[in-house]
Amino acid sequence: MGSTSVHENGGLGRRKLMKRSAALGLMTVPAVGFLSSCASGDGDKKEAEKGTKSEKNPLAVNETAELDFVLFNGGFGDQYARDAVKVYEKNFPKAKVKFHATQAIQTELQPRFNGGTPPDLIDNSGKEQMDMGVLVAQKQLHDLTELLDAPSYDDPKKKVRDTLRPGIVEMGQFEGSPVWMLYYAYTVYGVWYSQKLLNSLDAEYPETWDQMLAVCEKAKKKGIAGWTYAGVHPYYIPFTLYPMIAKRGGPDVIKAIDNLEPNAWKHPAVKDCFERYYELKKKGYVLDGTPGLDHIQSQTKWTEGKALFIPNGSWVENEAANTMPKDFDLAVSAPTGIDSSDKMPFGTLWASGGEPFIVPSKAKNKAGGMEQLRIMLGADSSRNFTKAVKSLSAFDGGTDGIELTPGMKSVVAALEKAGTNVVNPRLGDWYAALQKEKIGAALGELMAGRITPAEAIKKAQKVADETAKDDSIKKFKRQ
Repeated sequence: MGSTSVHENGGLGRRKLMKRSAALGLMTVPAVGFLSSCASGDGDKKEAEKGTKSEKNPLAVNETAELDFVLFNGGFGDQYARDAVKVYEKNFPKAKVKFHATQAIQTELQPRFNGGTPPDLIDNSGKEQMDMGVLVAQKQLHDLTELLDAPSYDDPKKKVRDTLRPGIVEMGQFEGSPVWMLYYAYTVYGVWYSQKLLNSLDAEYPETWDQMLAVCEKAKKKGIAGWTYAGVHPYYIPFTLYPMIAKRGGPDVIKAIDNLEPNAWKHPAVKDCFERYYELKKKGYVLDGTPGLDHIQSQTKWTEGKALFIPNGSWVENEAANTMPKDFDLAVSAPTGIDSSDKMPFGTLWASGGEPFIVPSKAKNKAGGMEQLRIMLGADSSRNFTKAVKSLSAFDGGTDGIELTPGMKSVVAALEKAGTNVVNPRLGDWYAALQKEKIGAALGELMAGRITPAEAIKKAQKVADETAKDDSIKKFKRQ
């Protein structure tokens, strides 16, 4: 779908940082595709009996029951999860753990949901992420409140919920108090670049759009494209475009878009930002061939120095590690604004949880699935995750004793710069097909120069209106 503690850095550990995030609503990497008919079948396996509840086993896990764990094998890889599985196996030596990592989440798991035999724990992420809104609406997910109220893995005096970064619990709620998913990674989305390459242009990161165009022109004169992106997966574009829209028009613009309000996409802030991104293409600042590149290919072109900027999430440091030069000096910044009339200050960015873990309601070993998550949300597993994949976890800590990489240091700095100006669109969380397949397609056409900003706005509003009027789709509201 990342050298001191976050508290010492003054950014990630502050509750103020995420108070606004919780208010604005949070989400992870956008989802794709509808789980078309996942409410059929009861399966042929009986649910595991409860084990004996104790201080070491607060969720009453059956110590001999099999645990079935499926992980999305994406930018973070799977080693961090395999390491956490070893802890589970050590704690429950009589239990067999069936662990499987894949990128084909929906392809492999939809038949299992249909048949009533889903795994016990799933990292529901990536291109084939199952639609969360549909899963919630069809009652396919187990409420994780029991896990949140259980003693934390390291300190029995603290509940799991009290060890998480601010806003993480709220992110798993669609309406009411149930928590349907727990986001394990803590992701910063922004404009990523090589500080070394930027320095070679004798340039600073641009805060206004005129400055952005000037930097891109400098790059172009040296044979370097200003931008590239995952053209095959244009839902990467919102990672920087959505917070730019919020910066231009204020957070209520994103709120209206998320709530499928009539004419939300026709707000002047949307028009202003669409026109600026379109300008990148028209002025020749987008790497040739970008519309045909997937995320790995575009990242490789970028790490090779063929493009200066790329919209991405903080998993990119790990995902692009094989092609990233040692002296690349990876950095991330908030989206460039337009000018001083923007409603929110420079530094406004999108940061939220990533890698949503779920326990299906028809899982045979729900207690085991939750216990595996409890282990992963402990200090050791969280520290292992951060060290291994260069990203923060949902655990509010886990960086003590770890020397942060350039990218991680930049993430901490970006969050500190943002302060409370963190926005978290939920459109892709609630309406996966709308975000990833329809609006994403319109943005891809816009960035490829095949449609104008006005046409892209018209397309986005049309598909949003269709979703709003479709009674078969459960609707959610940000307050």
